[in-house]
This record gives sequence, structure tokens and C-alpha cells, in this order.
Amino acid sequence: MADVDDVREIAFALPGTVETVSGHTGEAAWRVKSGQFAWLRRASATDERQLAELGRSWPAGAVLGVRVQSLEEKEALLATDPGVVFTIPHFDGYPAVLVELDVIDGERLTEIVTDAWLTRAPARVAKTWLAEHGLS
Repeated sequence: MADVDDVREIAFALPGTVETVSGHTGEAAWRVKSGQFAWLRRASATDERQLAELGRSWPAGAVLGVRVQSLEEKEALLATDPGVVFTIPHFDGYPAVLVELDVIDGERLTEIVTDAWLTRAPARVAKTWLAEHGLS
């Protein structure tokens, strides 16, 4: 089980990360110079209606949106972590997933947020970070 403070801690451990406020929701978001990689997401009325039509509902706890590298990676995450990661019709065709913070463990959250950061981090910064962590 994770929370927003866990997301902050993970995000701020990644070079160049700043916290902003999303203009759409007024919620916290994390970005680097080249773009946003993670953000808190509340359900809109449209989201709730569309999920109800699919026989689902928005989770009660905090939800984090994260960028992914590709639509293929998105599908892989949805298949691998169906109780933790989900999507909504609003994200159809967009490389992002939603993460239920109430049910994800810290290690998995770290992996997902770090991967999201890697999609937006400047190439040189990402390459250096990966090498420093033995992941290049």
C-alpha cells in the first residue's frame, strides 16, 4: 500500500524532477523539463459514467497517472498488474496508465514511477542515471 508521499519520495529521487500542480485537476504532478511523467488523477463525471457502462467504478483511494514508453508497454502493464494498473476510455490510444496507490507495493511503485520518468527524462540524464544504478 502506497500514498502520495511515497510518490513524492520516489519522484524527487530522480534527477531534474519538480512537483507542479496540474492545470486540469489542481492535483500534484511530477515533471522534468521535457514533460510530465506522473500526476494524481481524480475521476471526472465522464470517467465515472464510462466506467459504470463497463461495469466498473473509480477506486476509492488515490490514483496516479503515469506515462509509459508505448502502447505495447501499456498493454503489457495492464496484463501483468490488472489489480493495480488500469485504464479508462479517456486514455485510449495514449501511452499512460492509472495506478491504484492503495493496492500497489512500494517496490512496484518505484519501478513504475522510474519507468515513467525515463520516458520523459533527457536522454543524457537518463543514460547517466541508468549507468549509476547498474541498469545500462
